[in-house]
Amino acid sequence: MAKVAPEGLITALDIGSSKVSAMIAQKADGGELIVLGTGQRESRGVKRGYIADMGATEAAVREAVEQAERIAGMNIENVWVAFSAGGLVSDVASVEVELGGHRVEQGDIDALLQAGRESIDPAGRMVLHAQPTLYMLDRRTEVKNPLGLHAETLGVHIHVVAADGSPVRNLDLCVRSAHLNVKSIIGAPIATGMACLSDEERELGVALVELGAGITNVSLFAGGMLVGLASIPMGAADITDDIASSFGTRRAQAERMKCFHGSANASPRDNHDMIDVAPISAEEEGGEGSRITKAQLIAVIRQRLDHLMAEIRKALTELGFEGPVGRQVVLTGGGAELKGIADYAQVALGRSVRVGRPRGLTALPEAHSGPAFATLAGLTHYAAANPVDLRAIVPAGQLVHRPQGGWLARMIRAFRTNY
Repeated sequence: MAKVAPEGLITALDIGSSKVSAMIAQKADGGELIVLGTGQRESRGVKRGYIADMGATEAAVREAVEQAERIAGMNIENVWVAFSAGGLVSDVASVEVELGGHRVEQGDIDALLQAGRESIDPAGRMVLHAQPTLYMLDRRTEVKNPLGLHAETLGVHIHVVAADGSPVRNLDLCVRSAHLNVKSIIGAPIATGMACLSDEERELGVALVELGAGITNVSLFAGGMLVGLASIPMGAADITDDIASSFGTRRAQAERMKCFHGSANASPRDNHDMIDVAPISAEEEGGEGSRITKAQLIAVIRQRLDHLMAEIRKALTELGFEGPVGRQVVLTGGGAELKGIADYAQVALGRSVRVGRPRGLTALPEAHSGPAFATLAGLTHYAAANPVDLRAIVPAGQLVHRPQGGWLARMIRAFRTNY
């Protein structure tokens, strides 16, 4: 029989358009995260990041978690869940209180956070994160911890991530229907950034592009925090569909062709290498099917990638990712496993590009160490860090209205001025 879960156990659950994956990890005394078990199942009820079939998704969640439980040898109850659908918004609000020059005490910080919590406008969207980031002394000096310092005024930047309410509630209901308690629902870009980006990258400015199956999330980090988000309803599954449609084969065969023979870059040899294509119709299974050159396959892949990269460039421009802080891009997600994708994206985007993979986990299985599992690993990091979140006091289900006036633009301007 499976044993009861010990203290310090973390279970992460990532429900994507192509797969549902789970990870059970233990936080050791020294802070080390040790992976105890992982599970994965095909996602059968998620479209473009949104739950479209509650029953099918619930079954996939059960199976993925049960597989992880069998490997870990224990039963779990609480899970940290990623929300990766479109509609996420990221904003930074600032509040301050008068101190009159005395030293900052814990009571002053508590009063400031209370004021910040009350400044969240409860209209329009559901809060996923409301986290204090940097404190401001006299509107000039930014510090991580102001306790014990003198100041006339004490302020704080509050990072708010919000989403449309209905998709979040559907996700929550689906997981709870699988008899699991939702510890927290985390914005996927925040979790993925913790798994793939270094602290210095987040400070200096970096764009994280997650190439999922059904959706591509573009997130911008600067000054140590997430400051901009954009979602593109296109992903790696669209490449698979293009291959299946172009060569008349099943999706499963098209996915295999993409993974084993596909590439983002072409070479002269590709005109001579041949690939067998299985027929899509059952009546044709006795036949020989067809054969194509590797160059033909890459041409189909490149056509979709050209379209996707154009949308990514557009999103980066709209987010203000340019100039000195617009040089580094990190690709992750299942689509980042395509051969040659980093070199292709570097030319297409005109920026330095690398592929981001999970880091900082001990005993992580090789099958789950690629960019496709970055969000899952990031959830574990987030849960272990357990950052301060004003939602702990915000009433459940409270909504937040996205401020007008471009906090993102002001954050980027301030970042360029200070750094």
